[in-house]
Amino acid sequence: MMAGSPLWALDVYGRVFSLSAARGRWRRAADLLLELKRVTGSQQCCWGIGCDQHVYLHVYPSQPPIRHQEETYENQRWNPVDGYTDTLLPTDRWQWTDEWGLNPQPLHSFVLPSANWEWEGDWYVDDESCGRESSETVGWEYAVDFPTTFTKEKKWNSCVRRRRWLRYRRYKALGSWAKLPLDRARPPPEPYTDISCGGWDMSDSPEKHISLWAVSQQGMLWFRTGIRQQNPEGTCWEPIQVPREVAQVSAGPKDLLWVVLWDGQLLARTGISKDCPKGSSWELVQPPNQKGAVHVAVGISVVWAVTKDNRVWFRRGVNSHNPTGSGWISIGGEMLMLSVGPSDQVWGVGSDDRTVYFRHGVTATEVTGRSWVAVSAQLDGGESTNHSSVCVHSDASVFAGEVTAPSQGSILGCDDTDIPKPHIPKITSDSFISALVSDRSTPTHDLPSAAHPSVPEENQVTSQESDSSILIPSSPSDGSETPWSNVDLKEMKGSVPSSARSSVATYPIELLQNTVVQEELPPWAWVTGGGFDIDSSSHLDWFNISDPGPLSPSITPALSTLDTDTQTERAQQERDASIEKSVRVTRGCMCWWRDWPPHQWQDVDVMLEQVTGAGAQTGDILYLYYTHDQEKKLSLLNESCCASRGLGKHPSKHALWAVTCKGDVLVHEPSPSLEAPAKYLPCDHMFWRQVPAHLLCVESNSQGVVWGIAHDHNAWVYTGGGRGPSAQGNENISQAISDVRSVYIYENQRWNPMTGYTDKGLPTDRYMWSDASGLRECTKDNTSPPSPQWTWVSDWAVDYGVPGGTDKDGWQYAADFHVTFHGYKTMKDFVRCRRWDRKCKISLTGPWQKVPPIALTDVTVLPCLAQCSPEQVPVWAISEKGDVLCRLGVTANNPAGNSWLHVGTDQPFKSICIGGGHQVWAIARDGAVFYRGSVSAHNPAGECWYHIPSPPKQTLKQVSVGRTSVYAVDENSNLWYRQGLTPSYPQGSAWELISSNVCKVSVGPLDQVWIIADKVPGYPSESSGTVCHRLGVKPMQPKGLSWDFGIGGGWEHLSVRGNSIEAQRVGPRSPMPSRTQSQVNGNVVGC
Repeated sequence: MMAGSPLWALDVYGRVFSLSAARGRWRRAADLLLELKRVTGSQQCCWGIGCDQHVYLHVYPSQPPIRHQEETYENQRWNPVDGYTDTLLPTDRWQWTDEWGLNPQPLHSFVLPSANWEWEGDWYVDDESCGRESSETVGWEYAVDFPTTFTKEKKWNSCVRRRRWLRYRRYKALGSWAKLPLDRARPPPEPYTDISCGGWDMSDSPEKHISLWAVSQQGMLWFRTGIRQQNPEGTCWEPIQVPREVAQVSAGPKDLLWVVLWDGQLLARTGISKDCPKGSSWELVQPPNQKGAVHVAVGISVVWAVTKDNRVWFRRGVNSHNPTGSGWISIGGEMLMLSVGPSDQVWGVGSDDRTVYFRHGVTATEVTGRSWVAVSAQLDGGESTNHSSVCVHSDASVFAGEVTAPSQGSILGCDDTDIPKPHIPKITSDSFISALVSDRSTPTHDLPSAAHPSVPEENQVTSQESDSSILIPSSPSDGSETPWSNVDLKEMKGSVPSSARSSVATYPIELLQNTVVQEELPPWAWVTGGGFDIDSSSHLDWFNISDPGPLSPSITPALSTLDTDTQTERAQQERDASIEKSVRVTRGCMCWWRDWPPHQWQDVDVMLEQVTGAGAQTGDILYLYYTHDQEKKLSLLNESCCASRGLGKHPSKHALWAVTCKGDVLVHEPSPSLEAPAKYLPCDHMFWRQVPAHLLCVESNSQGVVWGIAHDHNAWVYTGGGRGPSAQGNENISQAISDVRSVYIYENQRWNPMTGYTDKGLPTDRYMWSDASGLRECTKDNTSPPSPQWTWVSDWAVDYGVPGGTDKDGWQYAADFHVTFHGYKTMKDFVRCRRWDRKCKISLTGPWQKVPPIALTDVTVLPCLAQCSPEQVPVWAISEKGDVLCRLGVTANNPAGNSWLHVGTDQPFKSICIGGGHQVWAIARDGAVFYRGSVSAHNPAGECWYHIPSPPKQTLKQVSVGRTSVYAVDENSNLWYRQGLTPSYPQGSAWELISSNVCKVSVGPLDQVWIIADKVPGYPSESSGTVCHRLGVKPMQPKGLSWDFGIGGGWEHLSVRGNSIEAQRVGPRSPMPSRTQSQVNGNVVGC
């Protein structure tokens, strides 16, 4: 607990209050004219935005005081007439300069930055410039000329000398609110509407640098530079580029920064570090619900948000490595705003009652806490915690519904604690009650029928026994004798009427002592706990809260006028609603035994997210974060998950294969329910496991033949699980696998009439060194390989192979950055860019065999039904030069085959696919579509190519063929289906548009259709590449009905051509004849 860092709050009138941990009472700011609309705090100081549009600063008193040293150097040159004088040569530095002589700094040029500073004394000469006393030299240092090194010794050739002058200024506005000085004495271009500070824990150095962020009225984001312990005011405001208008900003003590946009979406800042406190780029985060976010609060590793319906949300999976997190969790309670403290403690303002709340139970291992607790601290000068004015004795307790325990110094109250209730005496004078408590209401507790326990007879007090306990009404203003009222101290028996309870709830009491008037607590509008650190493990007398139990209700409103049964029922309903949304996130560490050299224990960070609800299923998500040997540890975790599901070490022959955008290879073991028409398996319920490899694409079939192409265009075949050489008893043999890929960054320049093309762009331009989108800054220094497993194998070089061509220096030109670039310059080209390339390499081990020597760009394997077992498996491919190849000798025991057969073409190709009936479709690089005729098991290369018309005004880029279906994807991400395919006319008749937003398609042996979607509808921020499944595909309805949008983003390639597991039939068999022996391409096919 930091006693010097209070909790700051603002009421709806703009008045400023602070709550000290030692005092335990709200105290109003000394400046009664001060009115703020926003406030943010740290453990050293706090800032606020005033209603007069000025930014205010409050620095806590500290020892030693805040002092800043100003320095300047006096320079002189020797001449033979006058000796050392102030007369310098025209080429010399000025008479008064900085240490390096680059800027003039005469003594009169130093002024106080604001009225909050004062000089401690006058200028004086520093006599210890070189680290030793030099009173004889009066601080002078000598040198041959100014650019050379100065020494204390005067030599015969010392033609110049200098000495340093010092003066200190001290910050005098400690402990008070002071206006922040204007930049260059000019007001900001527009008023600020929100402010937040953070970043003081990014560095372990004693000199804490604080990052101050502000939002202006027009939605711009600003950063205050130069804030540190000796300069709390900072230097100036600098604008930060944001894609859209900002409504609110929140910064954490470390490297987290989130903003809320005007449209309710959120942005997370990435790249923040102690060397780059402004960050580098933004990542869009979708709001928790469709209503949009209105407020966000971040801490060290937590993010809380409030939506427009005042619901509270917690962002899961947030850390320094993943500042955007992974999803939203609904937390009970309705809040207007939230604030996170130094230890991730959460404070908030209720949306209905405008009360300050504290999130009880927040610890380092339970970051969401358990319940909301109202902060019931009294205003300074009174003893009561009630929200209304009462007169009480300074040593008496306050009656609020029931007699509460003494609350000396207590500022927190919990409605759902089981505190024993003291006795309430019965007041028999109705006029006394009605005159004093006519408009009072009481907080309601869930009590049994004997809500008001009786007073034992031995504890009853009479006027003769104890004068100090006599109850009397308030004294009249005229000072006359106060009349006595009858007080019946008999036991209260039976049920008390609702009206009686309401009137007995709160009433003024005066004892025979002086009275203190308690001022009513104001409705709160804002609170900040940025510097108010509370240790939940500390047992403080003013923090007397019993544990409400796990996942207690969040906020229970007072229901003072309802009967006991109604109160109990409604309270239980609110408990249930709160419990349904309660979540615990527990963090911890564990040790993992490293079973390979060096054999040792290694630390692993673990985060367990537990979702528990009344009547709902319990869902747990486990996150593991590794810092060393990530690949091997993930491999062990992968094996454990596979063992729990009964999966073997190697994928089955029917597995679905996929590749992520990072090159990781994943497989899924299908079940009959995957393609079941009635009750299919949703995509997001599929379990994918990783296979050791790094590829660009992979294709398979139900015979176990799996081919893959790496980023360096080398071909690989999978040999695990009884395939290839492993079938001969060498199942555990793994070979070295390597892949080389290129990392690209873009150098951007804009033309101006003075200097031509330079790296000085407009404020709205992309970064001058960026990625392909221009949204993220990527320089040669800060760009790293895709993961720690990759190593650089070349240096940065200009890439001349960019589509569209380049000039001799690698530049491409355009009128602006968002339009298409070309390789030549015109008069209207005001921007240019060029791509830089650097190669990196990864080395792995796994059951893969390399197929030399031809580099490939695409490969396809014949899809077979489960009962089909051909002697040889046709494999077609396209070389890096665009040649079409057919692999001979491929079998289940020899998946690599024997040799390549060249298939003649009159132009280079880019995509090829073979169907279940040996039908081969291909796409040329210019988008032309071709069909290969007369392909069969006895004639694997076919006879000739037939040209197929493309869809109108579209250029196809990829094709996939099933047993009887043909699908293709064009350059505009449209998915097309080929109509009219028959055994006698396998070329089809026309193209039909099925869907848009498709990157790649894969058609299986059962004509099942799966795609990689570019974007999922309703989730625009999801990264490109989502696995989707076409539903309703039947023999009589090959186009299907709808899409099942499934697994996240980041998927690059998918192959379902090995899944020949048919779903169980739930209806009568089709009247169509069996296709066991069918005529395709003029040949009998039996598979």
